[in-house]
Amino acid sequence: FTWLMTAAGAAVVFPAKELNRRTMDAMLGFAAGVMIAASCWSLLIPSIEMAEDWSIPAWIPATVGFLVGAAFLRLVDRLLPHLHPGMATEQAEGVKTGWQRTTLLVLAITLHNIPEGLAVGVAFGAAAAGLESATLAGAVALAIGIGIQNFPEGTAVSMPLRREGLSRAKCFQYGQLSGIVEPVAGVAGAALVLLARPILPYTLAFAAGAMIFVVIEELVPESQTGGHSHAATWGTILGFAVMMTLDVALG
Repeated sequence: FTWLMTAAGAAVVFPAKELNRRTMDAMLGFAAGVMIAASCWSLLIPSIEMAEDWSIPAWIPATVGFLVGAAFLRLVDRLLPHLHPGMATEQAEGVKTGWQRTTLLVLAITLHNIPEGLAVGVAFGAAAAGLESATLAGAVALAIGIGIQNFPEGTAVSMPLRREGLSRAKCFQYGQLSGIVEPVAGVAGAALVLLARPILPYTLAFAAGAMIFVVIEELVPESQTGGHSHAATWGTILGFAVMMTLDVALG
């Protein structure tokens, strides 16, 4: 589902000649809001509740996992070559390579999808493990929320590539490919939980820390630099409200 929503977002390149910057900033803000709310309601709170059930200080798994998750994404961000839309090729981050500009642009969004896939996988793995603090409905709510915010991320890949001169078919192909990493990360997260149940509170917080890093490092700056900060801010608020509603209503 999450990959399909990425593909649907990438498909916007077919009917649309251009997407104005205000709309894109609002969509990126929406994605940020969803990820912030998901980190809190779907990951950190269950992590704390599980730690309490297991009679260990509740703050330890949440804090340690959160910090390690953020540090892990910082390491990936530092090593993975990627380029944010609107920047010159010389401004690419990560290890210096001779990769094409289009590849670097796709990898920038792929970086977002690693923690999202991991979060969904961990949530479903926790539900499959039969833990009281983790429910299938909560995992489904998280998957729906992540899927919804994947739509603008797919668009955020395909539309900039179109401006680079690529064909619409190529733009769609690269856009949907950026979401392939999510199912892979999801399977890895679920397998990790099922194989190492005692570290589940840490893995939930790890996914939360990774997502918050992406929000602060990538989504918020990208949404606020186009001159439409109010649209981006309200997008964030709406995204937060949608994800919070999904989690409380379904979880």
